[in-house]
Amino acid sequence: MKQLLTFVKKEFWHVLRDKRTLLVLFGMPIVQVLLFGFALSTEVKYTRIGVIDHDKSQNSIELISKIAANQYFDLDKDLTSINQAEDAFKEGKIKMILVIPAQFAQNMNSGKRAQLQLITDGTDLNMANQIYNFMSNIILDFYGQQTLQHSSGVQPEIRMLYNPQLKGAPNFVPGVMALILLIICVLMTAIAIVREKEMGTMEILLVSPMKPYIIILAKAIPYFILSMIILISILILSVTVLDLPIKGSILLLFGISIIFIITNLLFGIVISILTDSQQTAMLIALVGTMLPTLMLSGFMFPVENMPAPLQIIGKAIPAKWYYEIVKNIMIKGTGLEVIWRHVLVLTGMMLFLFVIAVKKFKIRLE
Repeated sequence: MKQLLTFVKKEFWHVLRDKRTLLVLFGMPIVQVLLFGFALSTEVKYTRIGVIDHDKSQNSIELISKIAANQYFDLDKDLTSINQAEDAFKEGKIKMILVIPAQFAQNMNSGKRAQLQLITDGTDLNMANQIYNFMSNIILDFYGQQTLQHSSGVQPEIRMLYNPQLKGAPNFVPGVMALILLIICVLMTAIAIVREKEMGTMEILLVSPMKPYIIILAKAIPYFILSMIILISILILSVTVLDLPIKGSILLLFGISIIFIITNLLFGIVISILTDSQQTAMLIALVGTMLPTLMLSGFMFPVENMPAPLQIIGKAIPAKWYYEIVKNIMIKGTGLEVIWRHVLVLTGMMLFLFVIAVKKFKIRLE
């Protein structure tokens, strides 16, 4: 135990002396959380749309006023024709056109089908879908109110569970947590052992009485402590700056985060054991963690829409399971009875990587 503590202390001081490493460890999480929270938010806010009102009735005016009162849209009411609207599209002044046809109020009041036309800019498909969904909800709500005024019909009520304000933070914060912890843990530990090889100090470690698992633990413990500090920083930023409360158990969240962090640290250790240069280890760590996490974990793209082979590959990524766990705990407030399968998968990955790290650790240099 004394040998382990001495080696951990040495590794800790080595990290703290390197200002560039500290900048990466603590600067990257803060910058990414703030960027995703403000600059890269997927929320629809103050999007400029055009309105062409051919009806000029009380109903159309009420609908336009209802849309104008919403914070998601800024209306351009000066458009009078489709040609004007097309020019505005080409110049990038608007993202959607709402066309209210003639006889709109008459059809609505007489119980006939009152149609509206929504034309969106399809060059940005994600934005177009979001604007369409927001506008559809406003129109449905307007139709429901008009139905209650003119008949005894049933008004449909639309509710968004867990995210009624349709904020972007509940979607990206769990993904950012998984991405940052994965990159930091794997990247930092991936160059830990291979750095000893390049500096020529590995021979000293190999002739020492320490067993392989002691060396692995000593390399991982400092980065584990730093990762926990980073996790706490992300959660504090999410709650205070992004106004995202943690609805579930904080202790459960920290417990599972510990499993995820250890899994990533072991993955980095395995990379460092199997490589001979820091550049190679860093490249494998970045390519092997960042791209699969972004593409296949469900953070940016729905896993259900992917081909079956990619879904299978995605299930081998620890970040996928951690991302779903964090969403359930932070956003839905669920407990272990819902996520126990995810926890078992993460634990299995952690034990598997630990066995690989111990077995592959070479006691002799070639």
